[in-house]
Amino acid sequence: MKKEDKKHPLVNYKNLITRRYFLNISTKGIGLLFGAGLLGTSILKATPFASLENKLLKNNEYPFKLGVASGDPEEDGFVIWTRLIKDVRLPNGAIPDNSQLVNWEIATDESFSNIVQSGKTNTNPFWAHSVHIEVNGLEPSSYYYYRFKTKSFDSPVGKSKTTPVSNDKLDKLNFAILSCQSYLGGYYTAHEHLAEENLDVVLFLGDYIYEFKGNEGVGGRIHHPHILLETLEDYRLRYAQYKSDPSLQNIHAAFPWLVTFDDHEVRNNWGGENDEKSLNRQAAAFKAYYEHMPVRKSAIPNDYHIQIYRKCSYGDLVDFNILDTRQFRSKPACGSNQTENCQDRNDPFRTIFGEQQEEWLFNNLKTSTKRWNILANQVLMAYIDNQQGPGTKVGIDKWDGFVSSRDRLFSTIIENNIKNVVVLTGDSHKNWVIDLKEDFNQPQSRTIATEFGGTSLTSGGNGTKKYGGDIMAENPHIKYASNRRGYVKCTLTPERMQADFRTVEYVDRKGAPISTEASFYVKNNEPGAIRLS
Repeated sequence: MKKEDKKHPLVNYKNLITRRYFLNISTKGIGLLFGAGLLGTSILKATPFASLENKLLKNNEYPFKLGVASGDPEEDGFVIWTRLIKDVRLPNGAIPDNSQLVNWEIATDESFSNIVQSGKTNTNPFWAHSVHIEVNGLEPSSYYYYRFKTKSFDSPVGKSKTTPVSNDKLDKLNFAILSCQSYLGGYYTAHEHLAEENLDVVLFLGDYIYEFKGNEGVGGRIHHPHILLETLEDYRLRYAQYKSDPSLQNIHAAFPWLVTFDDHEVRNNWGGENDEKSLNRQAAAFKAYYEHMPVRKSAIPNDYHIQIYRKCSYGDLVDFNILDTRQFRSKPACGSNQTENCQDRNDPFRTIFGEQQEEWLFNNLKTSTKRWNILANQVLMAYIDNQQGPGTKVGIDKWDGFVSSRDRLFSTIIENNIKNVVVLTGDSHKNWVIDLKEDFNQPQSRTIATEFGGTSLTSGGNGTKKYGGDIMAENPHIKYASNRRGYVKCTLTPERMQADFRTVEYVDRKGAPISTEASFYVKNNEPGAIRLS
């Protein structure tokens, strides 16, 4: 291997044979992939901002089969994204291995009668012909429509929104938190309902794809490729499968997104590895992640590192601190032995987000001038006595496995009298409302923040109607726990934050209605959740 090859783990990915993929996916798998309507002709019909005829999706030359997306909104703009791809069964998407010209337009109306910005870019096959345009020069707190064009085709139309000017008075912000959308786990019915909500932004907290092979899922759905993901081509194919879903495309087109990853974008429960095989796989996963997410160029991966933690502010109302609790964490405590007797998890040198990110976050909290400080986080922060038979079990993969990181965060909040801290969490496939206590061993100790955990969109299947009685009895700081699928819709005002837990009864078949199973709120300057009757 040449010296430069060792320095750049990705350098040989372009030449990796795709034979591995073709040897492992079955004819049945291909039939299920397309028979289940993955590339169904309803994508544009389902998209409220679509401007094209359904027949274009049947055209083998149509290059926008993954739709469009926007993200990372700022006062004067946002990122708009697409990827040219004609055939999701192929690692190169059936796009020629040379640069392709793509035009883009921004308008104030869906019909594009008032185009305020436009431009063109050339795609790069090294980045899978993905397009990331950082639009600026727009008006704050304003809606815009966007689209892409090639010589012969127009993309679907997306809608996005800029943020208010910093410190401008903001009376209300509507947003939702999502996570864990296993393609095998069920249909994306919750996405269809989410598209009907009135939102300013969507926060996705991880597990956008799942990396494992998996058995046959709901409705005969199987993963494509039907293998464990390890190479760049593998990850690209899996993203193409997930992003081809019309319901997922719909909500990408409807709202700007703020995204972060958890474990399954790389490997189950990863973190702390530094061997060559793990780092090369991580580099492949990060590259594919960037290629398929509406993020800024600051997130372009540098081999096995990607800059994903960042801050997004909305006027004088809120700072969103978007965390990365995977990339810089210490190795699992006690070999992932999930017992409270694992003293390694109390090691003061253990960290869940690394020294640099910790300093960044604590400084953000100390200097924030916003009414609310929200931490968009992957894994449960609260201590949970998850007692199942003899002995107490704790979540080593969660903040319970990194006690010192949690203690330092809580101390920063207490010592600096930081108000209105709310933690938003994914990962667990459960809905949670939890008071974060100064001392979890003392139930009467003061509450310093509130954690709202969001359930999965599909992962774990239908879930169960009854859940949480025993765990709430063991943990009085847990105010609510449930096991249905859906999302959390949040309404933020200067006086309170409300979380509505929106769930569907089933995901193993289509057409499930949605309802609000519970609502909780936190008052300004009064940490602790209150149930809305």
